[in-house]
Amino acid sequence: MPTLHGVSTVLLDIEGTICPISFVKEVLYPYALTHAPQILTAQWDHPALLPYLTKFPPSVRSSPSTLVDYITILSASDVKDPALKALQGYLWRTGYETGAVRTPLFDDVVPKLQIWKAASKRLIIFSSGSVEAQKLFFGYVEGAGDLNPLFAANYDTVNAGPKMVKESYMRIAGELGVKSAEVLFLSDNVNEIRAALEAGMQALVVDRPGNAPLTEADRQELSIINSLDEVEFGN
Repeated sequence: MPTLHGVSTVLLDIEGTICPISFVKEVLYPYALTHAPQILTAQWDHPALLPYLTKFPPSVRSSPSTLVDYITILSASDVKDPALKALQGYLWRTGYETGAVRTPLFDDVVPKLQIWKAASKRLIIFSSGSVEAQKLFFGYVEGAGDLNPLFAANYDTVNAGPKMVKESYMRIAGELGVKSAEVLFLSDNVNEIRAALEAGMQALVVDRPGNAPLTEADRQELSIINSLDEVEFGN
């Protein structure tokens, strides 16, 4: 892997990049669906839940059971719906706060993030999960505790835009006040990587165990790493 130059900011995806996809699909998603009936029924009229409910169409939030049926369909289709993502964060909070859920990160992640932070790199998260869910995710990391202080900002598809269009990455760079070329984006998704490259960012595909296989064309076109330890910064 060649040395990367001029990078002031590292923009990170989560699922399949710094955390196993299996945790999200086999732990977090099922937890939300399993506990949704109980939590929604108990808190249906609670003011804290109302902002999450109003993000959904009125026709699917007439009752807890109606909403559960709707989010079950969305989850099964892996739809990146902002309302669903926000509600998932609300539901996951119970799991994290009770200790039922803890976030596993790949072994290379925490040491490398700490090194980059100490080297004055700005660390930013961009995920399809809501900002609230991101902060929960990083607030309860196995063996590391709360990692949120490492990150200067969090972006999702609401405050940045879709992850597969270049405008979202241009918006992030603009809000951060940096040139796109100063940003290194790391993701397992080749279409996100291409969008970031089109926006003028530097970008690397992170190929982790359990991720979708990369095509030969992807391997020819894009720069690929298997660990954050492979990233080297120059001046």
